Amino acid sequence: MAYFDSLSERTDRTISLQVSLAPESQAAARLAALAVLRRKGRVLDAMSLSLASLRQRLDPQNQSLLDAWNASTSQYARLALGGPGILSAGAYQKRLTDLAGQRDRAEAAVSLRSAEFVAHSQPVTLDAVAAAIPPGAALIEFSTWRSFDPRRNNSEAYGERRYIAYILSADGAVKWKELGSAKEIDLMADKFRGALRDPGQKDVREAARALDHRIMEPLRALAGDAKQLLISPEGLLNLVPFQALVDERGSYLVERYSITYLSSGRDLLRLRTPRAIHGAPVIFADPLFGEPAETAAMAGPVAGDRRGNGVADVKDLFFAPLPGAGREALAIQSLFPEARLLAGRDATESALKHVDAPSILHIATHGFFLPAQAGARARNPLLLSGLALAGANRRQGGDDDGILTALEASGLNLWGTQLVNLSACDTGVGEVSNSEGVYGLRRAFVLAGAETLVMTLWPVGDYVTRQAMTAFYAGLKRGLGRGEALRQAQLEMLKQSGKEHPFYWAGFIESGEWAPLGAGR
Repeated sequence: MAYFDSLSERTDRTISLQVSLAPESQAAARLAALAVLRRKGRVLDAMSLSLASLRQRLDPQNQSLLDAWNASTSQYARLALGGPGILSAGAYQKRLTDLAGQRDRAEAAVSLRSAEFVAHSQPVTLDAVAAAIPPGAALIEFSTWRSFDPRRNNSEAYGERRYIAYILSADGAVKWKELGSAKEIDLMADKFRGALRDPGQKDVREAARALDHRIMEPLRALAGDAKQLLISPEGLLNLVPFQALVDERGSYLVERYSITYLSSGRDLLRLRTPRAIHGAPVIFADPLFGEPAETAAMAGPVAGDRRGNGVADVKDLFFAPLPGAGREALAIQSLFPEARLLAGRDATESALKHVDAPSILHIATHGFFLPAQAGARARNPLLLSGLALAGANRRQGGDDDGILTALEASGLNLWGTQLVNLSACDTGVGEVSNSEGVYGLRRAFVLAGAETLVMTLWPVGDYVTRQAMTAFYAGLKRGLGRGEALRQAQLEMLKQSGKEHPFYWAGFIESGEWAPLGAGR
């Protein structure tokens, strides 16, 4: 991360000189687009490649390394989330430091071992990326940049941060559009997201149209006749459901395009790597969260919602039962009868940590995302989000406390898992890092090896989630692509009376491979 932070100014300069000095040059546009494609999300790429190489060679030595790393990660996560308890402040901080050191040593051992046999990734070139774009699709690579004036001294040489988009299609041509002030666009994105989270908001279409006019309308002509958009967002645009934007004809983009999200256009190269599928689907649903000792002191979600955010610490959350999640699981199992269902007391953190690359992993429970604050959590954003499993309300210690953090989820073995569906609230949000995407469950499950993720961007009701997910899996069973199955489920909900507001259907997004289950490209 430190190394790639040092490259940010070089990327700014490359884009700035292209925009300012050679705006008509295809060679300059290709150079700038290549710089973005090679650097954006590269840390995530490097980590996932190392873990994947270990998981494909799970001899006893490699397994023991991963076990040690995962064990130290779990201990660190439990202590950081659980607080000092009976420990003094000094003893607590020392214990955290000791566990962090233990985890660092385990991680170093994993890194050294994986470096011995990690395969060299194929060179990232524009031609290689273009060749991976399917006919009828366009890749939209968003980035941010700062104007650079080499005539000024370094403290004054850079301007405000701005958004730019590069558009690539299968023919290899690079088109681009400068979109303006990042601060202004982020404010518009925030307003849009606020309107999306409340079905009572009447100005949602107005906010959707305003943001579309700023960031997507200028790109449509450049995308030509594309019906599929492969979107690699940047900054706060990572938290925007593009399918809910409204075009100049008054239509939601979901009615016009099939939309898939990527961490970077470079993902298209990684997704072409064949993966063996060797496990039946596994479903976790409706965990028995249990009753805390002091229920009255707990703050948290209303029964029937799959949300767990809105408070400062996971210890302050109360996870209510989710009967709709159980019905959702049974509906999915009726479509995929070979699926293994773990519900109630069986939907444990320990059981989830021991899944071995099922073809589908569906998790229907509460998710949470906590605001960053000073202290141990602030040092690792993957501790800010997670999933609640059996016993989560009891706050018991040990290896299974019922809370799976994103940090712990990153150690799961999902290499060969075609679809991870996080059917819980706020599973697609997290701490946003320019050029590296969202630090949260989204990043964790990519590191774990998942090929495709379905996530949510805000709290959605239990009944609505069950309805959307049942329709989604019915589409998969009919042979629809993973992206198209979700789109058809959203279009179906959009047609229902009382469900027109995008709050009900636009919170679900699909990232990664979009092809049908079992199909390669």
